[in-house]
Formats: sequence, structure tokens, C-alpha cells
Amino acid sequence: MARGDQLSRQWRIIQHLMSSRIGKSVADLSADLDCHPRTVYRDLAALEGAGFPLYTEKVEGTNRWAVLDAARQHIPIPFSLTELMSLWFSRGFLTVLKGSVFYDSLETLFQKIKTTLPPQYLEYLERIDSSLEVAPKPYKPFEDLNEALNQISRSIAENRVLEIQYYAMSRQEESRRKVEPYKIWLFEDSFYLIGGCRLRGEVRMFALDRIKSISETDEHFSLPEGLDLDRRLESSFGVFSGETESVEIRFSKNVAGYIREKIWHKTQEIKDLPGGAVLFRAHVAGLQEIKHWVMKWGAHAEVVSPETLRIEICNEAAAILNQYR
Repeated sequence: MARGDQLSRQWRIIQHLMSSRIGKSVADLSADLDCHPRTVYRDLAALEGAGFPLYTEKVEGTNRWAVLDAARQHIPIPFSLTELMSLWFSRGFLTVLKGSVFYDSLETLFQKIKTTLPPQYLEYLERIDSSLEVAPKPYKPFEDLNEALNQISRSIAENRVLEIQYYAMSRQEESRRKVEPYKIWLFEDSFYLIGGCRLRGEVRMFALDRIKSISETDEHFSLPEGLDLDRRLESSFGVFSGETESVEIRFSKNVAGYIREKIWHKTQEIKDLPGGAVLFRAHVAGLQEIKHWVMKWGAHAEVVSPETLRIEICNEAAAILNQYR
């Protein structure tokens, strides 16, 4: 039996017992976890051995397992023990924010959680840590962005217009512009400022790495009526935006399994094709990023529609071929 499976099952036993007012019988836990009663008995014995404050009492002729009330009432803040344990366990997933002001605050939070959890619960989480490794991909050092993050956050709270010097990668030039800051967005290890660009007269997205200078102005703004940033972000395939277009991409059987196993876009539909291939459909804002995504799969991906995307990828493929001649 995999060590991770055992710890995962014991974690769920703790959650079930903590959420039940009258406790659970072994038969109840066996049904909840879809495992043999002997397995439940072994897990309960392991949890008791680890120091968890479990006890049994007979209710209507059935032995029921429960957690001591003292353990339930240990937390002086409005979170349950299992919620705090989940927060503590999640800290490994947040290393992508290391170096940012947000990570420093999270570290303080996690230390408070550590001092709040009973020792036996903390020891159990450390055991889980040793069986599950969270390995984030390479991430950016955010130390240089902290001042900008603080300034933007303050301006968002005060509805204060910012003036920035911004380097546009697409045009490879700098420009000075005033921006109404609406939201900070973290996407694929990069921070972005979403705001109303007064130079372009529309909502734009600015990579914080490419903001060369930033300063607050004395001007204030009001959020545009009907602005729905969440909906705007949902339709994008990444960070770029544009008119929503329907795309259809055929993936060969060699990569079909990878396509099926992830949610690439909220609007996606995946249809099985003869021979093991799949057809991917989605409605995306702008084609730039999905173009890069399609090219990542090489000859295993073929754009069915729209024709404009087919042509762009054809031109890109021809340019690549020309590079290697």
C-alpha cells in the first residue's frame, strides 16, 4: 500500500470525526472511505499512537469513535482544526510567491498557525510533508517588485491614478501613460496590473516586470459602470485579450491523453475522434496565446478553425523551417 494513500485516508478520518457531533462507527467510516473495516481499525490505532485525542463510547449498542471536546475547542479563532491543518499543509504550494510582500505575510500567518495547532496535529502534518513533495516550477524573484506592489495596492484602495513608464514588448518601445489601477493579477508566476489606460482609452494589462517607473498622482477615478474583470479574465487563454473567437484544434492520438487530463480553458469541449485523436473546442479572447499553445505541440496539433489562426501558424512554421535551412 502506498504511504501517501494511507496518510490521505487517515486525513479523511480526522475530517469525518471532527465534523461529526456524535462520532462515527467503524462501519460508517468504512463506508465513507470505501475501504475494509480492518483498514479503518488500523488507521484509528495509528492515529491514537500518534497522540490524537480519540475516544470511543457505546451509543445504542454501537461503538462510536470521536474527538475529545477539548481538542475541538483548542482553537481561539473562527477556524476548525482541519481548516487550519489544510492551511498549514498548503504552504508548500505558495513558494511561487517567495520574495514578494505577500509571501512574507503568509509566512507570518503560517507561524501563527503552527503555534495554534496541538502538537499531535502538527506532528501528523509533518509526516504528510515527508510523503508528498510540492515542487513548483522555476519562479521569478519578486524582491524588486515589492515597492511597486505596495504602491499599486495602495492606489487601488484609494482609487488613485498612477503614472507609469512602460516598456511594451510587442513594439519594443517605452511610453509614459496614466493608468487607473483596478486589480493586481498573478498569472503563471508573473504579476500584472489590470487598469484603464488613458493613453489607449481602454482596459489594458501591464506586466509589472516591464514597468520602468511608477508614481502616484493627485487624481482619483471611479470604476467604469458595468466593468466585469473576472469575466474578462475568464475568456482569455492567458493574459492577452481581444475579440472572442471560436477555435477548433485536432490533436493526434500521441498527445490526446495529455489534452484530456487538464482544464485548459473554462469553455473547452473535447470530442473523441476515430483512431484515438481528439478535437479541442473553445471560445477564447484573442488568438496570440492559443497560437503559442498550439505550436508547443508541434506536428501533433492541427488548427481546424479559424482560418486566420491556421495561416498564422503556417507562416510561423515556414519561418522556423527557413531558420534551419
